[in-house]
Amino acid sequence: MRSSGRAARMDRHHKRHKRNVALNLVSLMDIFTILVFFLLVNSSEVQTLPNARDLELPESIAEQRPRETVVVMVTDSDLLVQGRSVALIADITSRNELIIPELKAELQRQSERMLRQSTQDDPLEREVTIMGDKEIPYSLLRRVMATATDADYGRLSLAVAQTTSDLRLAAFNSAGQ
Repeated sequence: MRSSGRAARMDRHHKRHKRNVALNLVSLMDIFTILVFFLLVNSSEVQTLPNARDLELPESIAEQRPRETVVVMVTDSDLLVQGRSVALIADITSRNELIIPELKAELQRQSERMLRQSTQDDPLEREVTIMGDKEIPYSLLRRVMATATDADYGRLSLAVAQTTSDLRLAAFNSAGQ
C-alpha cells in the first residue's frame, strides 16, 4: 500500500529531526563557572582576621564578628600594621614615652589611604583592631591603644578567639557594641 503525500512528508520530517541532540558543554561550563564565582564572592559571611602562627589570642565568649578595619598586630619581636613591620618591640619598650611615633605615623597614613571619606571626617567612626598574644604585657597594649587614640581612631577592638567548638575569631569592641 502506498502512503499519501502527507504521510511521506511527515516521515521525512521525523527522520530529519530524529537525530540525537548533544548538550553544549562549553556553555554549561561557563554558566557553572559564573555561578561558582558568584557564590564565592557573596557567601563570605564570616569575617576573618589575619592569621599569625606565633600569636595565641586570648579566649572570649564575644559574639560580635570582626569588621574590615586597620589591623595592628603585636608579636614577640615586631609591631605590624596591615602586615607591614613598623617598629621593633625592643625599641618600643626601651623608651618611656606613652605614644609610639612610628605607629602613629603609620596609622595616620592608613587612615588617609584606606578608610572611606565619611570616616576620615569623623574620627569617632575610625576603627582599628589590635591583635596580640595573650602574654603581651598590659603596659605595651596600653601604649598601642593610646597611640591609636592619639592618631584619631575613635573605636578600638581587640581580636580574641571565641570559646566555642569551631574557634572562630570575634572582636571585643571597646565602644561596648
